[in-house]
Amino acid sequence: MARPAAVFFDVDFTLIHPGPRFQASGYHATCAAHGIEVDPRRFDAAVKAAAPLLDPHDRRYREEVFIHFTRRIIEGMGGAGTRVELAAREIVDDWAEHRHFQLYDDVPAALDALRGAGMRVGLISNSHRSLSSFAAHFALDGLITGGVSSSEHGYMKPHPRIFQAALDLLDVPAGEAVMVGDSVAHDVAGAHAAGMRAILLARGVTPPSVPEGVTVIPTLADLMDAIRREEGRERKAEGKGQKADVEGRRKKEGRKKK
Repeated sequence: MARPAAVFFDVDFTLIHPGPRFQASGYHATCAAHGIEVDPRRFDAAVKAAAPLLDPHDRRYREEVFIHFTRRIIEGMGGAGTRVELAAREIVDDWAEHRHFQLYDDVPAALDALRGAGMRVGLISNSHRSLSSFAAHFALDGLITGGVSSSEHGYMKPHPRIFQAALDLLDVPAGEAVMVGDSVAHDVAGAHAAGMRAILLARGVTPPSVPEGVTVIPTLADLMDAIRREEGRERKAEGKGQKADVEGRRKKEGRKKK
């Protein structure tokens, strides 16, 4: 690919990760405060079982989707009773607070490298967290041009409308933009549907369903190298195409002379 004019990032689990508030211990503490008994050992399995709820068919943002998801986690941990709803709402409300999240160590240098290379940086997030204060809170001032959250826009990734809104915000054509995120279904598929290119960030195990041709990187420290490699491959492919065109014209002209 040619050097992109802008690189967009998913936020949760790409740039930041949740702290203890949203781990098994945090759920256990919240439930205990509401008089709900849960088993923290069942947390991981409960999250996995509830995950499909985060993909509503119409892709519209509704707070109830996240409350339902959180409630199902609590129930999957063994929680029951009328106060489960209150506990779930409390946890969802806290998800909007930057202070409950931590920045991955590789983020500042990666964003600085992109800006230094003349690329704009944008954010596209499915959360209801404010993106206007994101850069200031995580000491990334001057590195992020702007962002769009699903709660503000109305649609969730992978709907192409939220990607187009982010492109419009940064005034960048889809063909000159790249999306970087940790989800094949939300970030890669959504970017492709909007006409953007995508790079998958796999901080752990690479998922088995990565589309052919999609670059996968283990950390954001590898992002600039990935972009450079794609640039080199595209130039090489263009060179081969031009050579093939020349050869084709020569053969055609040779046939005409005969």
